[in-house]
Amino acid sequence: MGFDIAAGGGVSDREPASSGTTEAAAQARGSTQFAVTLRVNGHSSRLRLDSRVTLVDALRDLLGLVGTKKGCDQGACGACTVLLDGKRVLSCLTLAAQCEGRDVTTIEGLASAGSLHPVQEAFIRHDGFQCGYCTPGQIMSAIALIEEGNASTDEAIAEFMSGNICRCAAYPNIRAAIREVRDATG
Repeated sequence: MGFDIAAGGGVSDREPASSGTTEAAAQARGSTQFAVTLRVNGHSSRLRLDSRVTLVDALRDLLGLVGTKKGCDQGACGACTVLLDGKRVLSCLTLAAQCEGRDVTTIEGLASAGSLHPVQEAFIRHDGFQCGYCTPGQIMSAIALIEEGNASTDEAIAEFMSGNICRCAAYPNIRAAIREVRDATG
């Protein structure tokens, strides 16, 4: 499995991929198709989607931003964590329609001018990932955690990162990466 901690790229203005259902079929099921503009990683995309589409599905299926992982699809694992107006949210529990006019940042939007975000660099230095599946969500949560000022102790880091599960148990390395960035920016 290839994993790119620094998944780069952006979103361009484009039409969404076909969902395989017609608007009439969607309306017959009680859903509503409508236009929404998503601003992701600084780029806007106008999409036509069902009112029930979650942000994780819009990011992955319609915009091709597959760095955000779909884990449990129930808000329990944190793999789908992204930043919405700078605050961490679980994109599997957030409707895409709720993001109209707001800034969404995904793992793909962190690198700048060819340089990784300091948290990405720290995760690499401290081997804060093994299989890598949870890593994008872990990194997005870690960035918010530090910006929130909730990284003062190992206990606080563990508590405020508890919504992000790592099945490989790389928690000591994740905490070390967070401490490094906290200390460098504090």
